[in-house]
Amino acid sequence: MDWPPIKKSPSSWRLQPNLIDYQQTCADFSWDKVRQELDGLPDGRGLNIAHEAVDRHAAGAGQSQVALRWLGKDGQVKDFTYGDLKAQSNRFANVLKTLGVGKGERVFSLSGRIPELYFAALGTLKNISVFCPLFSAFGPEPIAQRLERGDARVLVTTERLYRKKVSALRSSLPKLQYILLADIDQDQDASVLSLPRLLAAASAEFTIPPTDPEDMALLHFTSGTTGKPKGAVHVHNAVLTHYLTGKYVLDLHPGDIFWCTADCGWVTGTSYGIIAPLTHGVTNLVDEADFDAERWCRTLEEQQVNVWYTAPTAIRMMMRSGLKLREKFDLSRLRLVHSVGEPLNPEAVSWGQENLGLPIHDNWWQTETGGIMIANYAALEIRPGSMGRPLPGIEAAIVHRLAEGKIELEEQADCEGDLALRVGWPSMFRGYLHDDERYRNCFVGDWYITGDLAQRDADGYFWFIGRADDIIKTSGHMVGPFEVESVLMEHPAVAEVGVIGKPEPLIGELVKAFVALKPEFEASEELRLELLGFARKKLGSAVAPKEIAFIDNLPKTRSGKIMRRLLKARELGLPEGDISTLEQSQ
Repeated sequence: MDWPPIKKSPSSWRLQPNLIDYQQTCADFSWDKVRQELDGLPDGRGLNIAHEAVDRHAAGAGQSQVALRWLGKDGQVKDFTYGDLKAQSNRFANVLKTLGVGKGERVFSLSGRIPELYFAALGTLKNISVFCPLFSAFGPEPIAQRLERGDARVLVTTERLYRKKVSALRSSLPKLQYILLADIDQDQDASVLSLPRLLAAASAEFTIPPTDPEDMALLHFTSGTTGKPKGAVHVHNAVLTHYLTGKYVLDLHPGDIFWCTADCGWVTGTSYGIIAPLTHGVTNLVDEADFDAERWCRTLEEQQVNVWYTAPTAIRMMMRSGLKLREKFDLSRLRLVHSVGEPLNPEAVSWGQENLGLPIHDNWWQTETGGIMIANYAALEIRPGSMGRPLPGIEAAIVHRLAEGKIELEEQADCEGDLALRVGWPSMFRGYLHDDERYRNCFVGDWYITGDLAQRDADGYFWFIGRADDIIKTSGHMVGPFEVESVLMEHPAVAEVGVIGKPEPLIGELVKAFVALKPEFEASEELRLELLGFARKKLGSAVAPKEIAFIDNLPKTRSGKIMRRLLKARELGLPEGDISTLEQSQ
Protein backbone atom coordinates (compact mmCIF):
# COMPACT_ATOMS: atom_id res chain seq x y z
CA MET A 1 0.00 0.00 0.00
CA ASP A 2 1.28 3.45 -0.92
CA TRP A 3 0.44 5.41 2.21
CA PRO A 4 -0.63 8.99 1.43
CA PRO A 5 0.89 11.86 3.42
CA ILE A 6 -1.10 13.15 6.37
CA LYS A 7 -1.31 16.85 5.75
CA LYS A 8 -1.73 19.43 8.51
CA SER A 9 -3.50 22.76 8.37
CA PRO A 10 -4.01 25.49 10.98
CA SER A 11 -7.67 24.49 11.22
CA SER A 12 -6.59 21.07 12.53
CA TRP A 13 -4.39 22.49 15.30
CA ARG A 14 -5.80 22.16 18.78
CA LEU A 15 -3.15 24.64 19.95
CA GLN A 16 -0.74 26.65 17.84
CA PRO A 17 2.48 24.60 17.64
CA ASN A 18 5.82 25.99 18.80
CA LEU A 19 7.41 25.14 15.45
CA ILE A 20 5.48 26.32 12.40
CA ASP A 21 7.98 27.54 9.81
CA TYR A 22 10.51 24.71 9.73
CA GLN A 23 12.77 26.13 7.03
CA GLN A 24 13.04 29.58 8.62
CA THR A 25 13.61 28.11 12.08
CA CYS A 26 16.47 26.00 10.74
CA ALA A 27 17.95 28.96 8.88
CA ASP A 28 17.91 31.21 11.97
CA PHE A 29 18.95 28.52 14.45
CA SER A 30 21.85 28.62 16.89
CA TRP A 31 22.48 26.64 20.07
CA ASP A 32 23.53 29.91 21.74
CA LYS A 33 19.96 31.18 21.33
CA VAL A 34 18.65 28.00 22.98
CA ARG A 35 21.08 28.52 25.86
CA GLN A 36 19.62 32.00 26.37
CA GLU A 37 16.16 30.49 26.95
CA LEU A 38 17.53 28.70 30.01
CA ASP A 39 18.68 30.36 33.24
CA GLY A 40 22.06 28.90 34.01
CA LEU A 41 23.20 28.72 37.61
CA PRO A 42 23.13 31.98 39.60
CA ASP A 43 26.21 34.21 39.50
CA GLY A 44 27.46 32.61 36.30
CA ARG A 45 28.37 29.34 38.00
CA GLY A 46 27.66 27.23 34.94
CA LEU A 47 24.86 24.99 33.70
CA ASN A 48 23.23 22.18 35.69
CA ILE A 49 20.44 19.94 34.40
CA ALA A 50 18.60 19.78 37.74
CA HIS A 51 18.57 23.56 38.12
CA GLU A 52 16.99 23.98 34.68
CA ALA A 53 14.50 21.17 35.32
CA VAL A 54 13.42 22.07 38.85
CA ASP A 55 14.97 24.94 40.77
CA ARG A 56 14.37 27.73 38.27
CA HIS A 57 10.63 26.92 38.31
CA ALA A 58 10.50 26.49 42.07
CA ALA A 59 12.06 29.93 42.52
CA GLY A 60 9.11 31.64 40.86
CA ALA A 61 5.46 31.22 40.01
CA GLY A 62 5.97 27.54 39.24
CA GLN A 63 6.65 26.67 42.87
CA SER A 64 3.09 25.43 43.48
CA GLN A 65 2.67 23.89 40.00
CA VAL A 66 2.45 20.07 40.05
CA ALA A 67 5.73 18.80 38.64
CA LEU A 68 5.28 15.07 39.18
CA ARG A 69 1.99 13.21 39.46
CA TRP A 70 2.66 9.64 40.53
CA LEU A 71 0.09 6.89 39.95
CA GLY A 72 0.74 3.83 42.09
CA LYS A 73 -0.04 0.27 41.09
CA ASP A 74 -2.59 0.08 43.89
CA GLY A 75 -4.47 3.23 42.93
CA GLN A 76 -2.56 5.74 45.06
CA VAL A 77 -2.01 9.19 43.54
CA LYS A 78 0.73 11.47 44.86
CA ASP A 79 1.39 14.99 43.62
CA PHE A 80 4.75 16.71 44.00
CA THR A 81 4.99 20.40 43.14
CA TYR A 82 8.15 21.99 41.79
CA GLY A 83 8.71 23.27 45.32
CA ASP A 84 8.39 19.72 46.68
CA LEU A 85 10.70 18.34 44.02
CA LYS A 86 13.30 20.98 44.80
CA ALA A 87 13.20 20.11 48.50
CA GLN A 88 13.33 16.34 47.98
CA SER A 89 16.14 16.49 45.43
CA ASN A 90 18.04 18.88 47.74
CA ARG A 91 17.65 16.34 50.53
CA PHE A 92 19.06 13.58 48.34
CA ALA A 93 21.98 15.78 47.27
CA ASN A 94 22.72 16.41 50.96
CA VAL A 95 22.55 12.65 51.63
CA LEU A 96 25.23 12.10 49.00
CA LYS A 97 27.33 14.90 50.42
CA THR A 98 27.06 13.42 53.94
CA LEU A 99 28.16 10.02 52.59
CA GLY A 100 31.19 11.62 50.97
CA VAL A 101 30.00 11.03 47.41
CA GLY A 102 31.34 13.75 45.17
CA LYS A 103 31.69 15.11 41.68
CA GLY A 104 31.83 12.51 38.92
CA GLU A 105 31.11 9.54 41.19
CA ARG A 106 28.44 7.16 39.96
CA VAL A 107 25.04 6.77 41.63
CA PHE A 108 23.01 3.88 40.20
CA SER A 109 19.31 3.17 40.56
CA LEU A 110 17.56 -0.18 40.34
CA SER A 111 13.85 0.18 40.90
CA GLY A 112 10.46 0.52 39.34
CA ARG A 113 8.95 3.95 38.74
CA ILE A 114 8.77 5.07 42.37
CA PRO A 115 9.01 8.70 43.55
CA GLU A 116 12.39 8.12 45.22
CA LEU A 117 13.86 7.30 41.81
CA TYR A 118 13.11 10.85 40.62
CA PHE A 119 14.42 12.46 43.82
CA ALA A 120 17.62 10.45 43.40
CA ALA A 121 18.12 11.33 39.74
CA LEU A 122 17.73 15.07 40.29
CA GLY A 123 19.63 15.11 43.58
CA THR A 124 22.53 13.25 42.00
CA LEU A 125 22.71 15.84 39.22
CA LYS A 126 22.64 18.66 41.76
CA ASN A 127 25.63 17.12 43.55
CA ILE A 128 27.47 16.91 40.18
CA SER A 129 27.62 13.17 40.68
CA VAL A 130 26.61 10.92 37.77
CA PHE A 131 23.21 9.25 37.55
CA CYS A 132 22.99 5.80 35.97
CA PRO A 133 19.59 4.04 35.86
CA LEU A 134 19.16 0.27 35.49
CA PHE A 135 16.11 -1.77 34.52
CA SER A 136 14.50 -3.37 37.55
CA ALA A 137 13.87 -6.48 35.39
CA PHE A 138 17.59 -7.11 34.93
CA GLY A 139 18.96 -10.32 36.38
CA PRO A 140 22.05 -10.47 38.63
CA GLU A 141 24.56 -10.90 35.78
CA PRO A 142 23.68 -7.76 33.74
CA ILE A 143 23.36 -5.80 36.98
CA ALA A 144 26.84 -6.92 38.07
CA GLN A 145 28.32 -6.07 34.65
CA ARG A 146 26.97 -2.54 34.74
CA LEU A 147 27.79 -1.82 38.38
CA GLU A 148 31.34 -3.05 37.86
CA ARG A 149 31.89 -1.37 34.50
CA GLY A 150 30.33 1.88 35.72
CA ASP A 151 32.41 2.06 38.94
CA ALA A 152 29.25 2.25 41.04
CA ARG A 153 29.70 3.97 44.40
CA VAL A 154 26.02 4.11 45.45
CA LEU A 155 22.98 2.04 44.51
CA VAL A 156 19.40 3.17 45.17
CA THR A 157 17.00 0.23 45.14
CA THR A 158 14.31 -1.60 47.15
CA GLU A 159 14.69 -4.29 49.78
CA ARG A 160 13.22 -7.01 47.57
CA LEU A 161 15.42 -6.18 44.57
CA TYR A 162 18.51 -5.89 46.75
CA ARG A 163 17.90 -9.21 48.45
CA LYS A 164 16.99 -11.01 45.22
CA LYS A 165 19.50 -9.56 42.77
CA VAL A 166 22.31 -7.61 44.42
CA SER A 167 23.24 -8.86 47.89
CA ALA A 168 25.13 -11.90 46.58
CA LEU A 169 27.19 -9.65 44.29
CA ARG A 170 28.62 -7.38 46.97
CA SER A 171 31.89 -9.27 47.43
CA SER A 172 32.69 -8.87 43.72
CA LEU A 173 31.95 -5.12 43.73
CA PRO A 174 34.45 -3.53 46.12
CA LYS A 175 33.76 0.01 44.84
CA LEU A 176 30.05 -0.24 45.69
CA GLN A 177 30.10 1.40 49.10
CA TYR A 178 26.46 2.21 49.91
CA ILE A 179 23.07 0.65 49.24
CA LEU A 180 20.16 3.01 49.85
CA LEU A 181 16.87 1.13 50.25
CA ALA A 182 13.79 3.19 49.41
CA ASP A 183 11.31 1.10 51.40
CA ILE A 184 12.82 0.39 54.82
CA ASP A 185 12.69 2.60 57.91
CA GLN A 186 15.87 1.45 59.64
CA ASP A 187 19.41 0.77 58.44
CA GLN A 188 20.29 -2.90 57.96
CA ASP A 189 23.99 -2.34 58.60
CA ALA A 190 26.68 0.29 58.06
CA SER A 191 26.44 0.11 54.27
CA VAL A 192 22.80 -0.90 53.66
CA LEU A 193 20.90 2.20 54.71
CA SER A 194 17.32 3.43 54.95
CA LEU A 195 16.76 6.11 52.33
CA PRO A 196 13.58 7.45 54.02
CA ARG A 197 15.55 7.91 57.26
CA LEU A 198 18.39 9.66 55.46
CA LEU A 199 16.05 11.97 53.56
CA ALA A 200 14.14 12.89 56.70
CA ALA A 201 17.37 13.83 58.47
CA ALA A 202 18.80 15.82 55.55
CA SER A 203 18.35 19.53 55.00
CA ALA A 204 15.95 20.72 52.30
CA GLU A 205 18.43 23.49 51.45
CA PHE A 206 21.26 22.83 49.02
CA THR A 207 23.39 25.09 46.85
CA ILE A 208 24.34 23.50 43.55
CA PRO A 209 28.12 23.76 43.14
CA PRO A 210 29.61 25.41 40.04
CA THR A 211 28.88 23.05 37.16
CA ASP A 212 30.82 23.10 33.91
CA PRO A 213 28.47 22.28 30.99
CA GLU A 214 30.94 19.52 30.07
CA ASP A 215 30.81 17.89 33.52
CA MET A 216 29.66 14.28 33.28
CA ALA A 217 25.99 13.98 34.26
CA LEU A 218 24.44 10.76 32.94
CA LEU A 219 25.70 7.27 32.16
CA HIS A 220 23.43 5.09 30.03
CA PHE A 221 24.29 1.51 29.20
CA THR A 222 23.27 0.16 25.83
CA SER A 223 23.63 -3.42 24.63
CA GLY A 224 25.54 -4.35 21.53
CA THR A 225 24.99 -7.46 19.46
CA THR A 226 28.02 -9.02 21.11
CA GLY A 227 30.32 -8.27 23.98
CA LYS A 228 29.76 -6.30 27.14
CA PRO A 229 27.26 -3.43 27.42
CA LYS A 230 28.54 0.01 26.44
CA GLY A 231 28.33 2.92 28.89
CA ALA A 232 27.49 6.09 26.95
CA VAL A 233 28.60 9.25 28.76
CA HIS A 234 26.48 12.42 28.65
CA VAL A 235 27.16 15.85 30.11
CA HIS A 236 25.10 18.67 31.64
CA ASN A 237 25.10 20.56 28.34
CA ALA A 238 22.72 17.85 27.05
CA VAL A 239 19.89 19.78 28.71
CA LEU A 240 19.86 22.13 25.72
CA THR A 241 18.75 19.24 23.49
CA HIS A 242 16.26 18.00 26.08
CA TYR A 243 14.73 21.46 26.32
CA LEU A 244 14.67 22.12 22.56
CA THR A 245 13.09 18.77 21.69
CA GLY A 246 10.52 19.29 24.42
CA LYS A 247 9.65 22.59 22.72
CA TYR A 248 9.75 21.67 19.03
CA VAL A 249 9.09 17.91 18.90
CA LEU A 250 6.88 17.23 21.93
CA ASP A 251 5.42 20.72 21.50
CA LEU A 252 5.02 21.28 25.24
CA HIS A 253 3.02 24.32 26.39
CA PRO A 254 2.36 25.78 29.85
CA GLY A 255 -0.29 23.81 31.69
CA ASP A 256 0.25 20.60 29.72
CA ILE A 257 -0.09 17.14 31.24
CA PHE A 258 2.67 15.05 29.69
CA TRP A 259 3.06 11.27 29.91
CA CYS A 260 6.12 9.34 28.81
CA THR A 261 5.52 5.63 29.37
CA ALA A 262 9.19 4.62 29.19
CA ASP A 263 10.97 2.99 32.10
CA CYS A 264 13.82 5.09 33.48
CA GLY A 265 16.15 2.16 32.88
CA TRP A 266 16.06 3.23 29.24
CA VAL A 267 17.48 6.55 28.07
CA THR A 268 14.01 7.75 26.97
CA GLY A 269 12.77 7.36 30.54
CA THR A 270 15.44 9.80 31.73
CA SER A 271 15.63 12.26 28.84
CA TYR A 272 11.87 12.42 28.31
CA GLY A 273 10.43 10.80 31.43
CA ILE A 274 12.26 13.29 33.69
CA ILE A 275 14.33 16.06 32.14
CA ALA A 276 12.58 17.44 29.03
CA PRO A 277 9.08 17.90 30.51
CA LEU A 278 10.42 19.42 33.73
CA THR A 279 12.53 21.96 31.85
CA HIS A 280 9.23 23.24 30.43
CA GLY A 281 7.50 23.46 33.81
CA VAL A 282 4.65 21.12 32.87
CA THR A 283 3.09 18.30 34.89
CA ASN A 284 4.97 15.05 34.29
CA LEU A 285 2.78 11.97 34.74
CA VAL A 286 4.40 8.76 36.05
CA ASP A 287 2.56 5.44 36.18
CA GLU A 288 4.17 2.77 38.34
CA ALA A 289 2.23 -0.08 36.69
CA ASP A 290 3.28 -2.00 33.60
CA PHE A 291 1.38 -1.95 30.32
CA ASP A 292 -2.31 -2.72 30.39
CA ALA A 293 -4.35 -1.41 27.46
CA GLU A 294 -7.46 -0.70 29.51
CA ARG A 295 -5.52 1.02 32.31
CA TRP A 296 -3.52 3.14 29.88
CA CYS A 297 -6.60 4.35 28.04
CA ARG A 298 -8.31 5.11 31.32
CA THR A 299 -5.23 7.02 32.44
CA LEU A 300 -5.20 9.11 29.25
CA GLU A 301 -8.83 9.98 29.88
CA GLU A 302 -8.85 10.54 33.65
CA GLN A 303 -5.56 12.44 33.80
CA GLN A 304 -6.52 14.51 30.75
CA VAL A 305 -3.17 13.88 29.10
CA ASN A 306 -2.27 16.41 26.39
CA VAL A 307 0.98 14.96 25.03
CA TRP A 308 1.74 11.25 25.08
CA TYR A 309 5.13 9.67 24.30
CA THR A 310 5.16 5.89 24.05
CA ALA A 311 6.71 2.95 22.19
CA PRO A 312 5.71 1.11 19.01
CA THR A 313 5.37 -2.07 21.06
CA ALA A 314 2.68 -0.47 23.21
CA ILE A 315 0.90 0.86 20.13
CA ARG A 316 0.95 -2.56 18.47
CA MET A 317 -0.37 -4.12 21.67
CA MET A 318 -3.16 -1.54 21.68
CA MET A 319 -3.92 -2.46 18.09
CA ARG A 320 -3.89 -6.14 19.05
CA SER A 321 -6.27 -5.58 21.98
CA GLY A 322 -9.18 -4.68 19.73
CA LEU A 323 -10.30 -1.90 22.09
CA LYS A 324 -12.64 0.65 20.52
CA LEU A 325 -10.79 3.59 22.01
CA ARG A 326 -12.88 6.49 20.75
CA GLU A 327 -16.13 4.74 21.61
CA LYS A 328 -15.10 3.80 25.15
CA PHE A 329 -12.86 6.67 26.28
CA ASP A 330 -12.90 10.46 26.08
CA LEU A 331 -9.49 11.32 24.66
CA SER A 332 -10.42 14.82 23.57
CA ARG A 333 -7.66 16.44 25.66
CA LEU A 334 -4.99 14.46 23.80
CA ARG A 335 -3.25 16.83 21.37
CA LEU A 336 -0.14 15.00 20.23
CA VAL A 337 1.13 11.39 20.23
CA HIS A 338 4.78 10.47 19.69
CA SER A 339 6.51 7.12 19.42
CA VAL A 340 10.11 5.96 19.67
CA GLY A 341 12.15 2.80 20.16
CA GLU A 342 11.57 0.95 16.90
CA PRO A 343 10.55 2.40 13.53
CA LEU A 344 6.80 2.90 13.40
CA ASN A 345 5.07 0.94 10.67
CA PRO A 346 2.76 3.03 8.44
CA GLU A 347 -0.14 0.84 9.56
CA ALA A 348 0.33 2.08 13.14
CA VAL A 349 0.41 5.74 12.07
CA SER A 350 -2.90 5.24 10.28
CA TRP A 351 -4.36 3.28 13.21
CA GLY A 352 -3.68 6.27 15.46
CA GLN A 353 -5.60 8.56 13.12
CA GLU A 354 -8.60 6.20 13.14
CA ASN A 355 -8.59 5.14 16.80
CA LEU A 356 -7.14 8.12 18.67
CA GLY A 357 -8.28 10.83 16.31
CA LEU A 358 -4.61 11.76 15.89
CA PRO A 359 -1.76 10.43 13.77
CA ILE A 360 1.18 8.99 15.67
CA HIS A 361 4.39 10.95 15.14
CA ASP A 362 7.49 8.80 14.80
CA ASN A 363 10.93 10.08 15.72
CA TRP A 364 14.45 8.72 15.71
CA TRP A 365 17.39 8.91 18.07
CA GLN A 366 19.78 6.67 19.99
CA THR A 367 21.26 6.30 23.45
CA GLU A 368 24.40 7.84 21.98
CA THR A 369 22.61 10.94 20.65
CA GLY A 370 21.07 11.68 24.06
CA GLY A 371 17.92 13.22 22.58
CA ILE A 372 15.64 13.24 19.55
CA MET A 373 17.52 13.94 16.31
CA ILE A 374 14.94 13.36 13.55
CA ALA A 375 11.20 13.79 14.05
CA ASN A 376 7.75 14.41 12.71
CA TYR A 377 6.41 17.75 13.98
CA ALA A 378 2.99 18.93 15.11
CA ALA A 379 2.54 21.45 12.27
CA LEU A 380 4.23 19.54 9.47
CA GLU A 381 3.03 16.87 7.07
CA ILE A 382 3.55 13.28 8.16
CA ARG A 383 4.72 10.71 5.64
CA PRO A 384 3.76 7.36 7.22
CA GLY A 385 6.81 5.16 7.64
CA SER A 386 9.20 8.12 7.70
CA MET A 387 11.35 9.11 10.65
CA GLY A 388 10.67 12.74 9.73
CA ARG A 389 13.08 15.63 9.34
CA PRO A 390 16.13 16.63 11.40
CA LEU A 391 15.74 18.77 14.48
CA PRO A 392 16.77 22.40 13.88
CA GLY A 393 20.46 22.52 14.75
CA ILE A 394 21.06 18.94 13.58
CA GLU A 395 22.71 18.17 10.25
CA ALA A 396 21.89 14.64 9.10
CA ALA A 397 23.20 13.03 5.91
CA ILE A 398 23.37 9.79 3.97
CA VAL A 399 26.98 8.73 3.52
CA HIS A 400 28.94 5.90 1.97
CA ARG A 401 32.03 4.47 3.61
CA LEU A 402 35.18 4.51 1.48
CA ALA A 403 38.54 2.93 2.04
CA GLU A 404 41.10 4.43 4.42
CA GLY A 405 38.60 5.80 6.92
CA LYS A 406 36.86 8.21 4.57
CA ILE A 407 33.23 8.78 3.64
CA GLU A 408 31.37 10.25 0.70
CA LEU A 409 28.18 12.27 1.17
CA GLU A 410 25.23 11.14 -0.94
CA GLU A 411 23.75 14.13 -2.74
CA GLN A 412 21.00 12.33 -4.65
CA ALA A 413 17.54 11.74 -3.18
CA ASP A 414 16.20 8.27 -2.41
CA CYS A 415 19.61 6.62 -2.29
CA GLU A 416 20.39 4.28 0.58
CA GLY A 417 23.44 4.57 2.80
CA ASP A 418 24.71 5.06 6.32
CA LEU A 419 22.84 7.63 8.38
CA ALA A 420 25.33 10.12 9.79
CA LEU A 421 25.11 13.22 11.97
CA ARG A 422 27.57 16.09 11.93
CA VAL A 423 29.16 16.31 15.38
CA GLY A 424 28.63 19.18 17.78
CA TRP A 425 25.09 18.93 19.17
CA PRO A 426 24.93 19.38 22.98
CA SER A 427 23.63 15.90 23.89
CA MET A 428 26.10 13.96 21.78
CA PHE A 429 27.73 11.29 23.92
CA ARG A 430 31.23 12.19 25.01
CA GLY A 431 32.57 8.65 25.20
CA TYR A 432 32.02 5.02 26.05
CA LEU A 433 33.22 4.64 29.63
CA HIS A 434 36.56 2.78 29.72
CA ASP A 435 36.44 2.11 25.96
CA ASP A 436 38.06 4.95 24.03
CA GLU A 437 38.80 2.88 20.94
CA ARG A 438 35.19 1.80 20.54
CA TYR A 439 34.16 5.46 20.82
CA ARG A 440 36.66 6.64 18.21
CA ASN A 441 35.43 4.00 15.76
CA CYS A 442 31.98 5.66 15.76
CA PHE A 443 33.33 8.73 13.95
CA VAL A 444 34.77 9.55 10.57
CA GLY A 445 36.05 13.12 10.47
CA ASP A 446 33.28 15.44 11.59
CA TRP A 447 30.56 12.80 11.29
CA TYR A 448 29.08 10.36 13.76
CA ILE A 449 28.20 7.15 11.89
CA THR A 450 25.05 5.88 13.58
CA GLY A 451 25.10 2.25 12.43
CA ASP A 452 21.63 2.69 10.90
CA LEU A 453 20.93 2.58 7.19
CA ALA A 454 18.46 5.08 5.78
CA GLN A 455 17.49 7.09 2.75
CA ARG A 456 16.48 10.74 2.36
CA ASP A 457 13.76 11.83 -0.03
CA ALA A 458 13.78 15.00 -2.14
CA ASP A 459 12.00 16.99 0.59
CA GLY A 460 14.43 16.08 3.36
CA TYR A 461 12.37 13.34 5.04
CA PHE A 462 14.47 10.41 6.26
CA TRP A 463 13.35 6.78 5.96
CA PHE A 464 14.76 3.98 8.11
CA ILE A 465 16.05 0.93 6.23
CA GLY A 466 17.54 -1.09 9.09
CA ARG A 467 20.55 -1.57 11.27
CA ALA A 468 23.62 -2.09 9.14
CA ASP A 469 24.06 -5.56 10.65
CA ASP A 470 20.35 -6.46 10.04
CA ILE A 471 20.40 -5.94 6.27
CA ILE A 472 19.57 -9.09 4.30
CA LYS A 473 21.56 -9.87 1.16
CA THR A 474 19.44 -12.09 -1.08
CA SER A 475 20.03 -12.87 -4.77
CA GLY A 476 22.04 -9.68 -5.16
CA HIS A 477 19.37 -7.54 -3.49
CA MET A 478 19.77 -5.61 -0.24
CA VAL A 479 16.56 -6.04 1.76
CA GLY A 480 15.72 -3.99 4.85
CA PRO A 481 13.71 -6.00 7.43
CA PHE A 482 11.53 -2.99 8.24
CA GLU A 483 10.22 -2.81 4.67
CA VAL A 484 9.07 -6.44 4.76
CA GLU A 485 7.67 -6.10 8.28
CA SER A 486 5.64 -3.03 7.33
CA VAL A 487 3.99 -4.80 4.39
CA LEU A 488 3.06 -7.87 6.43
CA MET A 489 1.61 -5.57 9.10
CA GLU A 490 -0.95 -4.44 6.52
CA HIS A 491 -2.57 -7.89 6.57
CA PRO A 492 -5.59 -7.92 8.92
CA ALA A 493 -4.39 -11.06 10.75
CA VAL A 494 -0.96 -9.73 11.68
CA ALA A 495 -0.17 -8.07 15.00
CA GLU A 496 3.64 -7.99 14.92
CA VAL A 497 6.44 -9.15 12.63
CA GLY A 498 10.16 -9.73 12.91
CA VAL A 499 12.21 -10.42 9.76
CA ILE A 500 15.68 -11.94 9.44
CA GLY A 501 18.03 -13.23 6.78
CA LYS A 502 18.62 -16.99 6.89
CA PRO A 503 21.70 -18.39 5.12
CA GLU A 504 20.89 -20.17 1.86
CA PRO A 505 23.76 -21.34 -0.39
CA LEU A 506 22.15 -20.49 -3.74
CA ILE A 507 21.00 -16.94 -3.01
CA GLY A 508 23.12 -15.91 -0.01
CA GLU A 509 20.24 -15.39 2.41
CA LEU A 510 16.52 -15.97 2.21
CA VAL A 511 14.04 -13.69 3.90
CA LYS A 512 12.24 -15.31 6.83
CA ALA A 513 9.41 -13.65 8.77
CA PHE A 514 8.25 -14.46 12.29
CA VAL A 515 4.63 -13.44 12.67
CA ALA A 516 2.52 -12.88 15.81
CA LEU A 517 -1.20 -12.98 15.06
CA LYS A 518 -4.07 -10.94 16.43
CA PRO A 519 -6.17 -12.84 19.03
CA GLU A 520 -9.06 -13.56 16.67
CA PHE A 521 -6.83 -15.43 14.19
CA GLU A 522 -5.30 -18.89 14.47
CA ALA A 523 -2.09 -20.13 12.90
CA SER A 524 -2.61 -22.54 10.02
CA GLU A 525 -0.93 -23.69 6.85
CA GLU A 526 -3.64 -21.94 4.87
CA LEU A 527 -2.91 -18.62 6.59
CA ARG A 528 0.82 -19.09 6.14
CA LEU A 529 0.38 -19.54 2.40
CA GLU A 530 -1.97 -16.57 2.29
CA LEU A 531 0.63 -14.36 3.97
CA LEU A 532 3.37 -15.55 1.62
CA GLY A 533 1.19 -14.68 -1.35
CA PHE A 534 0.17 -11.34 0.16
CA ALA A 535 3.80 -10.34 0.67
CA ARG A 536 4.86 -11.53 -2.78
CA LYS A 537 2.12 -9.50 -4.43
CA LYS A 538 3.13 -6.37 -2.50
CA LEU A 539 6.91 -6.72 -2.57
CA GLY A 540 7.75 -8.91 -5.52
CA SER A 541 9.40 -12.31 -5.39
CA ALA A 542 12.94 -10.97 -4.86
CA VAL A 543 12.10 -9.17 -1.62
CA ALA A 544 9.16 -11.11 -0.20
CA PRO A 545 9.78 -13.68 2.53
CA LYS A 546 10.36 -17.26 1.40
CA GLU A 547 9.52 -18.62 4.85
CA ILE A 548 7.00 -17.61 7.51
CA ALA A 549 6.84 -18.98 11.04
CA PHE A 550 4.13 -18.19 13.57
CA ILE A 551 5.26 -17.13 17.02
CA ASP A 552 3.27 -16.16 20.10
CA ASN A 553 5.53 -13.28 21.17
CA LEU A 554 8.46 -11.66 19.44
CA PRO A 555 11.58 -11.13 21.59
CA LYS A 556 11.84 -7.43 22.35
CA THR A 557 13.90 -5.17 24.54
CA ARG A 558 12.06 -3.37 27.32
CA SER A 559 12.40 -0.24 25.19
CA GLY A 560 10.28 -1.91 22.50
CA LYS A 561 12.84 -2.90 19.88
CA ILE A 562 12.33 -6.24 18.16
CA MET A 563 15.51 -8.25 18.75
CA ARG A 564 16.05 -9.54 15.23
CA ARG A 565 19.51 -10.78 16.09
CA LEU A 566 17.98 -12.98 18.79
CA LEU A 567 15.45 -14.39 16.32
CA LYS A 568 18.36 -15.16 14.02
CA ALA A 569 20.51 -16.71 16.75
CA ARG A 570 17.67 -18.98 17.82
CA GLU A 571 16.86 -19.93 14.24
CA LEU A 572 20.48 -20.88 13.53
CA GLY A 573 21.37 -22.29 16.94
CA LEU A 574 23.99 -19.60 17.56
CA PRO A 575 25.01 -17.98 20.87
CA GLU A 576 22.39 -15.42 21.90
CA GLY A 577 24.89 -12.80 23.08
CA ASP A 578 23.85 -10.07 25.49
CA ILE A 579 20.15 -10.55 26.33
CA SER A 580 20.17 -8.36 29.44
CA THR A 581 17.65 -5.94 27.93
CA LEU A 582 15.23 -8.67 26.84
CA GLU A 583 11.69 -7.65 27.80
CA GLN A 584 10.88 -10.95 29.47
CA SER A 585 11.99 -14.54 29.59
CA GLN A 586 10.96 -16.03 26.24
